[in-house]
Amino acid sequence: MPAQTHITPTSIKLPGELRDRLQNLAKARKRTPHALMLQALETYVTREEQWEALRQEALAAHEAFMLTGLHVSAKEADDWLAELEAGNDVEPPQCHI
Repeated sequence: MPAQTHITPTSIKLPGELRDRLQNLAKARKRTPHALMLQALETYVTREEQWEALRQEALAAHEAFMLTGLHVSAKEADDWLAELEAGNDVEPPQCHI
């Protein structure tokens, strides 16, 4: 995790069973529940940020397609990927309308 420059206290209400599971896991890992929660939140937020970036990229690609009509067919993409998989360094197919 990156170094924290400013830490703000935040409370979270956990259901009793989850709190117990967290405490048991922390004890087994010789870490604090706080450390496990920070790690879990960091992992979750990073993954969700990456997912959102991918979603935004897909939306932008779709918008570009809707505006221009430029595309490659599934067969063209599959053929290109097959060449790459075979170890051939080939250029990607040209986009067309």
